[in-house]
Amino acid sequence: MWSDAAVTAHIGGEPLSEEDCWARFLRYVGHWSLLGFGFWLAEEKETSKFAGEMGFADYKRGLPALKGTPEIGWALASHAHGKGYATEAVRAVIAWGDEHLPSPRTACIIAPENLASIRVATKCGYRESERTTYKGNPTLVFSREANREGISHLGN
Repeated sequence: MWSDAAVTAHIGGEPLSEEDCWARFLRYVGHWSLLGFGFWLAEEKETSKFAGEMGFADYKRGLPALKGTPEIGWALASHAHGKGYATEAVRAVIAWGDEHLPSPRTACIIAPENLASIRVATKCGYRESERTTYKGNPTLVFSREANREGISHLGN
């Protein structure tokens, strides 16, 4: 998936090598091991075909708006674009995060031209909170506060 230019167009801009894809995968495992959260792999229900990745991370990007805030992210294989999978998956990730993350606030960064991801973020309760630059590129920061009524076991 990460070697597909259609996937990386708004996420770094360049397809990844096999080595970089492997490093990304290992980073996901490390998040779960060290922080208790990370990314999941998704598949299409009908075909069991790999559909994408989504979850929470702390990438230490050096952006003040993200410091100490779990960052939600999602990416779908190009064959899964435009089918509503991202919204469904992000809502499931948010539900997990609202129950399990110690921080009630989560955030994401999106390239301003990535209208599909902006739509997913806003449908899932994220609101633009800042305009900045990341790695020299214009970047939008979206944030969301969890609704934690009735959740009493946070941080466990």
